[in-house]
Amino acid sequence: MPLALWALTLSAFAIGTTEFVIVGLIPTIAASLGVSVPSAGLLVSLYALGVAVGAPVLTALTGRVPRKQLLLGLMALFTIGNLVAWMAPNYSALMAARVLTGLAHGVFFSIGSTIATSLVPKEKAASAIALMFTGLTVALVTGVPLGTFIGQHFGWQATFLAVSLLGVVAIAGSAILVPANIAGSKPSSLLTQLAVLKKPRLLLVYAMTTLGYGGSFIAFTYLAPILQEVAGFAAGTVSLVMLVYGVSVAAGNIWGGKLADRQGPVRALQIVFALLALVLLVLSFTAPSKPLVLLTVLAWGAVAFGNVPGLQVYVVQRAERDAPQAVDVASGLNIAAFNVGIALGAWGGGLIVAKLGLMATPWIGALVVVGALLLTTLAGWLDRRDGVPAKAAAGRAAIATH
Repeated sequence: MPLALWALTLSAFAIGTTEFVIVGLIPTIAASLGVSVPSAGLLVSLYALGVAVGAPVLTALTGRVPRKQLLLGLMALFTIGNLVAWMAPNYSALMAARVLTGLAHGVFFSIGSTIATSLVPKEKAASAIALMFTGLTVALVTGVPLGTFIGQHFGWQATFLAVSLLGVVAIAGSAILVPANIAGSKPSSLLTQLAVLKKPRLLLVYAMTTLGYGGSFIAFTYLAPILQEVAGFAAGTVSLVMLVYGVSVAAGNIWGGKLADRQGPVRALQIVFALLALVLLVLSFTAPSKPLVLLTVLAWGAVAFGNVPGLQVYVVQRAERDAPQAVDVASGLNIAAFNVGIALGAWGGGLIVAKLGLMATPWIGALVVVGALLLTTLAGWLDRRDGVPAKAAAGRAAIATH
């Protein structure tokens, strides 16, 4: 694989770290800025909203910008956003920084696959995209636990400074290694994207995605407070628990992809959503016990992102039937749906914490995931009614997760 692809992978690593590291730092940030834990949780929502808005809107608006220039500009915006977070004197400034970095995130992954595939022969395109998105997985396994450790021992501002330095390295790598003559595909207009939203079966998939991810993030956003206040872990130990979670997520992604290949996406999603709802419900009972909550978090990681391959494959299947002229747009909007779920889950989780307490988040999250399971079952029934094979070929299944 060309060195330029590794520059993209490093960028993905930095972006993945800044997206999820906030989860481990919520109690630290809340105490430092003098805000409530639910208010600190909104920092997750605002970032995800920045991604959801930035991906479709800014990608359409920047379609004529040369790809390398756009890539460097996005990573510069990402770095500036993290520097603003590092220097943020108050909660409002930190919120603005999170929105800024979220906007860069959304467009980066919209154009990243195009850039990655342009760097290699056609027969290696899927491997190139997979390598770039490995940066996200590695971020969950290493970047998030390390960033959490830095934030808890040197202040949360130090975490954002460290991510900014990663951004600078990624900019330098891209400037030196990525060729200037990358051909850009013609972007879809906002009107084309809105037309996809008129397809009821695609809207059903987006609802499955939003509820499935949102239910998990109702509790995941507040995992660090649960570990500290309910399980009794020291703040410094949270980074180790996040490491356990990240390793489990990496394995769960692989398992989820193989399950979707073997069972078909709908059946795989039913299994994953059922297990996810069960794990969240179990967390309500195991949280006070350190050994049991560790086992629960390990199981949670294995299924929390295991729905991503099935959802992405299924949305491509449906788009090839319902909107064949806009398959890439439909897939991109599913990435937005993931982030809408994260935003709503984190926001809803904050309301739950404020009204009912921390330990209401797991079982309410489980109920929301059950909603995703019911919608998935409905989608399967509609497919059978229409004579769609359970294991229909996915065509150009997207690998992106965020």
